[in-house]
Formats: sequence, structure tokens, C-alpha cells
Amino acid sequence: MADLLTDEEIADLLPDEWNHDGDEIVRVYEFDDYLRGVNFAQMVGEIAEAQFHHPEITIRYKEVEIELTSHEEGGVTDKDIEMAELLEAERTA
Repeated sequence: MADLLTDEEIADLLPDEWNHDGDEIVRVYEFDDYLRGVNFAQMVGEIAEAQFHHPEITIRYKEVEIELTSHEEGGVTDKDIEMAELLEAERTA
């Protein structure tokens, strides 16, 4: 079980473009068209399965929203920050 991060720790560790909202961290990724977003969401799902850490994924017309939280711990942990960093690395690759 991972320890919950404090608001200050989250602010220090949170990747750019991500926001802290209550007990989760959130980012909206924008795309030129719907299918690029769908492909990104599939990649997120594959990374999530490999990490055994599954986000909420909302697909809209030209954007995909990712919400990360550690449900068992009741908030944001290092696992969420690590997953956000992995997604950022894939998005910029």
C-alpha cells in the first residue's frame, strides 16, 4: 500500500499540464481528430494494464481526459504521479 501525498508534495511532483482536483490528478489531452484521441486512449489502457494502475478515461470528440487516483488509499500517491509521468513521456515521444 502506498502512502497518500500531501497537497504540497503533489504540487511539487505533478507534471506540467496536470491539475490536482480533490483526491485525484487530472489532465485533458487535445487532438486534431477523434481517432487520434481514441488511439491515445488505447495506449493509455495498455500502459495502465502494465502498471496495474487504471485511470478513468473519458474520450470526447477532440480530447481525452485522464483522471488518476489510488482508490485503496483514498487519494493521490506516488503511483499516480508515476503514471502521469509515463503518459507524458509517451505523449511527447
